[in-house]
Amino acid sequence: MLHSILLMGGNPQQGGGTVQLFMMGAIILVFWFFMIRPQAKKAKEQKKFIDNLQKGDKIVTIAGIHATVNKVNEDGTLQIEVNPGSYLKIEKSAISQDWSAALNKPAAPAK
Repeated sequence: MLHSILLMGGNPQQGGGTVQLFMMGAIILVFWFFMIRPQAKKAKEQKKFIDNLQKGDKIVTIAGIHATVNKVNEDGTLQIEVNPGSYLKIEKSAISQDWSAALNKPAAPAK
């Protein structure tokens, strides 16, 4: 009798593993779509922005220093002019794309 009760008390949810696998896949897909994809897109835009810097471009560093690009060096650095005659050598990665874009955005007309 005990043997037959144990056999009948098996797993009532047969096929539940498929649903769990599907849900796990859906969670991974949502995570990729909302977290990884936008971050990779932003990194690609930042790289394109840094690669296109030229002499005379107005920039803002991540430290908040406003400057003009004076020279693009081959070693991944920039020579920037902070004030007339004052130059700094910085890494290209120290430039804020968002702040530089805001600096170069045309001013909105006054109402």
